[in-house]
Amino acid sequence: MAAGKLAGKMIAPVARSAAPGLAANFVRQAFDRAVDGLGPLRGAAASADHHLQQSHGDVDKAVRSIVDSHVSLAGAQGLVTNLGGLVTMAVTIPANISGLALLQCHMVAGIAHLRGYDLDDPRVRNAVLECMLGEDAVRKLVRKRKLPSTPMAVATAPAYDADLDKKVSTEVATELLSRVAGRRTATMLARRTPILGGGVGMVTDGYATYRIGRYAARELRPRPRSLPPSS
Repeated sequence: MAAGKLAGKMIAPVARSAAPGLAANFVRQAFDRAVDGLGPLRGAAASADHHLQQSHGDVDKAVRSIVDSHVSLAGAQGLVTNLGGLVTMAVTIPANISGLALLQCHMVAGIAHLRGYDLDDPRVRNAVLECMLGEDAVRKLVRKRKLPSTPMAVATAPAYDADLDKKVSTEVATELLSRVAGRRTATMLARRTPILGGGVGMVTDGYATYRIGRYAARELRPRPRSLPPSS
């Protein structure tokens, strides 16, 4: 764990310099694909409604079901994308980042939908992406004034702040790249065991997704309806 944090800190400056391009390439795309659906993955709202139906209309139970299912999916992709050695990192790290971005965004967007937020609202979009940073990162960034406020406050702001789009995308891209590349590098250098990397990826990606899901469930409190964004 200590090695992973150290590697993440070392990679963070590089990640931040690359983050604007990464954000343009996959963070916003992850939101669009999560909302619209991709292949066998239903759109976030339709998937959330299915969980609600399976939970007999109990929203809190449906939210827990969404989190549990995405933890399993994140663990599975963490296992697959972290198998292999140092030679495969150039391919598997981007795949791991893209997979996590899609799954975590799909999960949080589904939670937001069940809690009464309009996924077409750009304020809600930014709130969903902000949740993907996790509670600790959000607090730190708000304290440093790199983000204006918490996801709940962003989702319910009286007006839409277009400048926030790039800020949130950049921070999400930086965080994802730092987490995945830092963990992968630390694991490979420490043990040089490809199979171990798969196991670590499964556990850490699953646990990270669980924490983000629980944070989103606490942060995005129920709303009777979404207010239209102000221009």
